[in-house]
Amino acid sequence: MTSICFYFQVHQPFRLRKDYDFFKIGHDFHYEDLPNNRAIMSKVADKCYRPMNQLLLDLIQRWEGRFRVAFSISGVCLEQFELYAPDVIDSFRRLVDTGCVELLSETYYHSLSSVFSPTEFTEQIHLHRQKLSDLFDYEPQVFRNTELIYSDDIAKRIEELGFRGILAEGVDRILDWRSPNYLYQPAPCRKLGLLLKNYRLSDDVAFRFSNRDWTAWPLTAPTFAHWLHQVAGNGEVINLFMDYETFGEHQWAETGIFHFMDALPGQVLAHPDFNFATPREVLGTRQPIGKLTYPHYVSWADIDRDLSAWLGNSLQDSSIERIYAIERAVKAIGDPALLHTWRKLQTSDHFYYMCTKWFADGDVHKYFNPYSSPYDAHVIYNNVLADFEQRLFQRFPSFVGESQYLS
Repeated sequence: MTSICFYFQVHQPFRLRKDYDFFKIGHDFHYEDLPNNRAIMSKVADKCYRPMNQLLLDLIQRWEGRFRVAFSISGVCLEQFELYAPDVIDSFRRLVDTGCVELLSETYYHSLSSVFSPTEFTEQIHLHRQKLSDLFDYEPQVFRNTELIYSDDIAKRIEELGFRGILAEGVDRILDWRSPNYLYQPAPCRKLGLLLKNYRLSDDVAFRFSNRDWTAWPLTAPTFAHWLHQVAGNGEVINLFMDYETFGEHQWAETGIFHFMDALPGQVLAHPDFNFATPREVLGTRQPIGKLTYPHYVSWADIDRDLSAWLGNSLQDSSIERIYAIERAVKAIGDPALLHTWRKLQTSDHFYYMCTKWFADGDVHKYFNPYSSPYDAHVIYNNVLADFEQRLFQRFPSFVGESQYLS
């Protein structure tokens, strides 16, 4: 039996005001673009979250529980649902209540804390776990890091926190001759299971579905199911990991993406040796076929599948060093509102907007960037951070030495 494991990332950042210029530093601590955040959440909820949640519920009922999926919903996205679209949380509850939907753990603020602060990383995981408990009465057993950022060190930490499994990208340079279509185990771990994204099949849906220059366009459910069925005998699990916003937002309804998904389960289940399973179910029914080592960080972003979507140029590196340089000061003050603001400024999207990569990945970065250029993103972010640092210094002048920018 070969299992199809669908996992969807659900995330929206708190975007900053694009008019936060130098002259607002020290005078204006309202950093977020509230009207834009509300408008974007409203738009994506209408185009993706509401119709897709209903479609998945219909599919689960139609196939009497044989269709199953998993979600990872960032804490900052859940907060925006609460603010702007509380009915979407209700629709996710209905999905979870079917018993056919798994919720995964992640960093609450969709941050890069796994790279920069082990302590903050752990704290954000606990915060996200608590949020899932509060909203869904749910305790996750599988972890999915921000943008599938992964390494041996991260895997070891996740095992220490008691998780049963972790998700990662099936990177060719790591896999070499191996297939992503099996369950593995991280090299430094003894209990943790490792599920790897099949990026070719995932990206056929997430990125190529509406590309009229693609030789497989238009992609139909029978065709895609045939590609999945070709794995029979050469794999035990096909992990299809993608942004949830693929459905209706990145791939508009006019492309036929909803019709495709509506028809897919029936086409897959027509083969008697295929089923659908969530990550936790895969861990409960499969044994790792071997260990894999990921000595360096990988992610699911861009063709490089490393950290260069968020780090690597001077704009990004200086900004992220600056935000983590004040960690001790923020936590010593102990103000929950200040801590929440600081953590929202860690959200990975802020650094993604500063990416100066072009070529093959340029169009993707421009599509997701609300700024006219990476340089504008850098200026706005650092203006906000400068004001935040001033507020920090005013509360506790002795912490001025915590950041070179306040020295």
